[in-house]
Parts: sequence; structure tokens; C-alpha cells
Amino acid sequence: MSACVPTRADSASPKHVHPPHSPPQGPRRFRIAGADVSASIAVFLIALPLSLGIALATGAPLQAGLVAAAVGGIVGGRLGGCPLQVSGPAAGLTVVTADLIQQYGWRATCAITVFAGFAQLGLGCLRVARTALAVSPAIVHGMLAGIGVTIAVAQLHIVLGGSPQSSVPDNLRGLPAQLAGLHAADVSASALTLALLLLWPRLPGRVGKLLRTIPAALVAVAVATAAAALIGLRLPKVDLPSWSSHALAALPDGPALGVVAAVLTITLVCSVQSLLGAVAVDKLVAARADLSGRVGRSNLDRELLGQGASNIVSGALGGLPIAGVAVRSTANVNAGAVSRNSTMLHGVLVVIATLLMVPLLELIPLASLAALVMAVGIQMVSLNHIRTVTRHREVLVYAVTTAGVVFLGVLEGVALGIAVAVSVALHRLTRTRITHTETEGVHHVHVRGQLTFLAVPRLSRALHQVPQGTDVVVELDGSFMDHAAYETLQDWQKTHTARGGSVDITGRRPGTRISEPADDSGNCRCRPWTAWRNHQCEPPPPTLPTGEPQDGGERSSGRALARGISVFQRNTAPLVRGELARLAREGQQPSQLFLTCADSRLVTSMITSSGPGDLFTVRNVGNLVPLPGEESGDDSVAAAIEYAVDVLKVRSITVCGHSGCGAMHALLHSEPGGALTPLKRWLRHGRPSLERMTQDDGSWAPLAGRRPADAAELLCLTNVVQQLEHLRAHEAVARALREGTLELHGMYFHVGEAQSYLLVEEAGAEVFDPVREAEQPA
Repeated sequence: MSACVPTRADSASPKHVHPPHSPPQGPRRFRIAGADVSASIAVFLIALPLSLGIALATGAPLQAGLVAAAVGGIVGGRLGGCPLQVSGPAAGLTVVTADLIQQYGWRATCAITVFAGFAQLGLGCLRVARTALAVSPAIVHGMLAGIGVTIAVAQLHIVLGGSPQSSVPDNLRGLPAQLAGLHAADVSASALTLALLLLWPRLPGRVGKLLRTIPAALVAVAVATAAAALIGLRLPKVDLPSWSSHALAALPDGPALGVVAAVLTITLVCSVQSLLGAVAVDKLVAARADLSGRVGRSNLDRELLGQGASNIVSGALGGLPIAGVAVRSTANVNAGAVSRNSTMLHGVLVVIATLLMVPLLELIPLASLAALVMAVGIQMVSLNHIRTVTRHREVLVYAVTTAGVVFLGVLEGVALGIAVAVSVALHRLTRTRITHTETEGVHHVHVRGQLTFLAVPRLSRALHQVPQGTDVVVELDGSFMDHAAYETLQDWQKTHTARGGSVDITGRRPGTRISEPADDSGNCRCRPWTAWRNHQCEPPPPTLPTGEPQDGGERSSGRALARGISVFQRNTAPLVRGELARLAREGQQPSQLFLTCADSRLVTSMITSSGPGDLFTVRNVGNLVPLPGEESGDDSVAAAIEYAVDVLKVRSITVCGHSGCGAMHALLHSEPGGALTPLKRWLRHGRPSLERMTQDDGSWAPLAGRRPADAAELLCLTNVVQQLEHLRAHEAVARALREGTLELHGMYFHVGEAQSYLLVEEAGAEVFDPVREAEQPA
């Protein structure tokens, strides 16, 4: 079924099983999709000027940037683990490479690049790629911001017509003298380049939309080059020496420790930038409905191997170090690439341009390339990243890393960032606030932070301030509680309740997991942080001889509901009030219509880990979708579908069935005749599912290769598939599917096993595949 998506990396494409003794297939013809061709051209037009600009910024021969772009496209594209990521000379490596060239020379820097490639191969073979993702994002963003500041300050000198110094402080000190001796030709070419980079993406109207398909970087450099040639400006331009004199790698001279540090620095920056880039590309791919099932998730270990091979080849051929490049990768995905062929073809285009376009490339002013790279450096200081780290209270880590990279170097800055990040984590782990207040006769003990053995003395002191026999609410606002703190709290709770008091342990963050020792005593293990209580954990209320509860029927009287509302207002409302206020201002923008059964055991927010504003939910008896024209006066489901697709613009619709569905049981055992009750009238929309089930010959094994437990479960599963077909009959859904803006998904939830299944297509058959804990379903 085209609407279904795989749930595991190993099922990124449908599984095809050939019958035994089938004749061998002929050789597969190599084909390149038209979308890959157009995407490769778009990426090539971006990569060409950027590669020259980055080479200029590092002080390397300009051919080195072209070599790295070609190798990154061909070798990295063929061997890498992220099919749509584009590798090449990256701005994040500019500062490191420039320092190495100044210290060791260009040919030795090429050898260091080769050694770094071998180091990446080793890391890939050790399968430690995901370890790199453990680095705090604040450190990575701080490192990139520091590199961006260094690039921008250095290139500013070339923009003004001068030459940069070796460090940021020297460049800043030399800036007044540079401003006093401006070169008008360089400044004019740079200003024109920067103006086009800023204004081109903002061209209005239909014509502007058409023109914006041409990369701004290419337009800026091409227009500046043409203007300089027409006006006759005399200024430094690109100089590409003959390839016969191109310098290749040579072993570096110098202390072995310094060379090892250089190799580690190149390895670190290349690997982290490439792996984070691969994760970002996965997110871009997931947002494209046409790529579902066609492009699998990135294999990060293979991506390291591909990057290592690329650096070995690039360094050996006299090219710059290579890493995944966010700008080119984003352009590749947005341009419609569907396979790694686009990346490889862009590398081939770079080779062709390098061989045939040398006369044109040598017309480009160096000031224009410097302005382009300076703009890239400024963009590396992302305001969005700053807001994110500020929201997560990691701005200190970000600032220290940025300052360290700017004033000390990349490796030193990253080391400082790691040290500060570890210090902040330890501080948060040990910083626990415990307060005791009394409101209307109820004592509140509020614990904010991680509850470890270090906080036990303060916790014990606060608990013993509570008078005996009183009502107490202990609010735990944290994500961890160790064994010592747990025992202290439990011992005090038992003592306090034994002396006539009551203790209600709640959490200010519903759903947050608190570590607790296992309990083998068989006692109730309802966790103290959740407002919901499994009723089976509560002792039954005492009853009268008549069998009625002595409490007057709390649940039937609605007092239990009132208590639940009260708990929400006390614990949950303060946490979600800000988000709900935002949704009230901005309106709902759900990404999915979730159509499921009205069964009380099916909690949609729990089984989908969703929150306010995520799902537009429709619930009815049996998760049925009436066919158009057969609603018989009840248009509620059709209206919800139309509203979700045409007004809310949801990107997917999920039909979710479940085990033990009472509607399916009633449908299965319904008998013709009798009074036509509202329930019977509604269930007639499920008769196509019943008819579809009767066509099953017993060979369908829909639940991960096994047959359903009974006819009721078979009908529940069949009903999901049938209702997806009913959905396609609705005009709004059919139109959105044709336009590629909507996906349909089938889901089955086994209540007794707490197991979710997603409908996928395997070997030409529709089956429900279980979602495992370690998986990230598409």
C-alpha cells in the first residue's frame, strides 16, 4: 500500500522474495532519475563558488577547493552512509586548515588530511559514530560560531582590499588601518556581492519565485564578475596555475605530538560536522512525503567510512579536508534529489568545470569570493542556535566554546567547552532546592532538582519539620531519585501515615521517569509522579451488605472526576499553561489527523507521545470511515476529514484500530433482522470490512508473520485496511494524495501487550509490523 511507511531502518524499502528456482535476472541497467540530474546541477552551482572561496580563505591553492568538491561528491557520495548528504570543503574547517598551512605548509597539510582520513576509517570500523552525537549541541554550535567569527573577521580584510593576519586579535587590531586605506575596486565588488546575497532570496512575485531557483551565491559572484569586467576594475582575481604544477601531499616536518594534535583536530571537526549533518539530512528527508520508503535512514558508521575515504583521496590529490556541508545538502534535498546519484553527478560536474571553465573562473574577483565566504561565516553564528541554548540554560557553554575557538583555537575551544559542560552538569546534579510551606492546613514539601544522596540531609530536615498527623503533599520536580533518597522518603512516609497523617507524593512533570528500586513485595507500584492511578492498584472500597460501596459511590457520583481535575489544576496546568496560551494565540496547527476508536482503554496521547496541538483526533465506535454518500445524515466524520485536509492542511491521516474492539465483536456476531438501533445503523459502515475478512483464505499473516488469535482480531486488523480504502474515496483526501501533500497510515494497538503495530508492505502483502523500543518510526 503506497500510503504505508516502514518502521525500521532495515525495512526502508519493500522486501521482495523471489520464488525458488527462478531464473537469474539480467544485469541491471544504470539509470539516473531526472530529479537527481536537476538537483546535481543546483548543488554544483552552489559548490563551485563556495569551494573557491573556502580555498581562498584557508590560503591553500584555489585548485584544492575544486579537488575537494569533486572528491567529496564522487567518493563521499558513493561510499557515505547518508545518500543525500553532499560532502566537500566546509567553512567549518577553514580556520583549522588555515592554521595548519601556516604552521606546516600546504603539502604537509595534505598529508595530515590523509592521516585524518585513516583515523576516520578506524572510527568507522569501531562503530563509534553515534558516540559523537553525545557531544553537547551547545559545544558544537559554539565551535561553529567561533569558526564563523574567525572567518568573517579574516575575510573582512580581503573585502576591504587588504590581507588578513594569522589570528582574530591581530585582525581586529589591524582593522582601523585597513579602513583608513580602502581599495575602492575591492570594496565595490564585495558590496555588490553582499547586496545580491541579501536581496536575491527576497525577490517578490512570480518572476522572483522563478529567479530564486538560481542559487544566490552563483548570481552574486557571476554579477560581480561581469560588472568588474565591463567596468574594467583592476583588482586581484582568481589564478589557477597549470595542473602540471599542482602540489601533492608530503610528510610534515615538526614535533610528532603537534602532528598528532593536528590530525585529531581535523578528525574531530570533520567527523562531528558530517555526523550532525547526516542527522539533519534525515530530518529533511522525513519531511518529504515523496521520499518515504525510498531513502533509508543514515548509517552513521558507514558515513564515517565514506568521509574517511574521501579525506584520504582528497589529501593524496592535493585537496582540502572534506566534511558534510549543510548548505549543499539542504539544497540537494530541497531540489528534489531521490538518491546518491545527485551527489555523485555534482562531483562529476565539478571535474568538468575544472577542466573546461578555467578561463571563466579566472575572471572572478578575489574580493567577491571573500565577501561570499564572509557571509557564510556570519551565518554560522545562528540566532536560532543562541535562542535554543539559552532556553536550555547552556548559554555559558556556548559562549565559552565560542570565545575559546576565537582566541585560542578550535581544539582548545572545544576542550574548554567540554570542561564547562561537565561542570554545569555536575552543578545541576548536586543543586537541589527543598522548601517547606503550609497552605490552608496542608503542608507542602517541594523538591526541585535531582534527588541524590547528597540532598538526603536537607530532605530529612525538611520532612521532620512537618507536624505529626497532618496532611502532606510532597512535590518532586526532577528526573532522577537514587536509592538513598528513595528509602529516606519511603521510610518517612510509612512513619507519618502510621501516626495518622496522609502523604500524597506527586510530580510537577507528569510522565517524567524517577528511578526507583524494584519492589518484589507485590505492593502497588503506582509511581508518585503521575496523576493517573491504575484502578487495579487501589484497594476496593468497603461495601455494605447490599454490595453498595460505603463511600456513597464515589466514582459514580463524579467525585473521582472532580479529584482528577483538581490534580490537573495543581500539578499539570502550571506546566502547560504557557504552551496552551501560545496555541490559543496562534491557533491549532496539527500535523496529523488521528482517527481511532472511542474505547476508553485507548489513550491517544499516551500511545503516540503527543501533546496539545499535535493531533487532530476523531473518535467513534469502531474507528469507521463512512463512504461518501452513505452517511445517512451523519456527516461528522466526513466533515472532520474535510476540515483536517483542506483547512488545517494535515500532512498525514492515521486510522488506528485496537485489540478487543467491542464494535468489531458486535459486527462479527450481528444477526439480520431485529430493531434497527442507532448502534446497528452505525455498524453497517463496517460491513465492507466483514466482507473483506471472509475473502481471507487463511494465508494472510498480518501480525509480524503470525495469524491473528481469533476471528475478532482478524476483523480488527482487516477493518484498518478497509477504512484506509474508504478514506481514499473522499474527495479532499484523493486530491491531496494526487498532489503528494498527504500520507495515509494504518496502525493497530494491542491493548493487552501495550504494543503498537504499523501497517507496511512486505513482499507485496500488507502486514502490521511491531514498533520496537529502540526504533524511530517514520
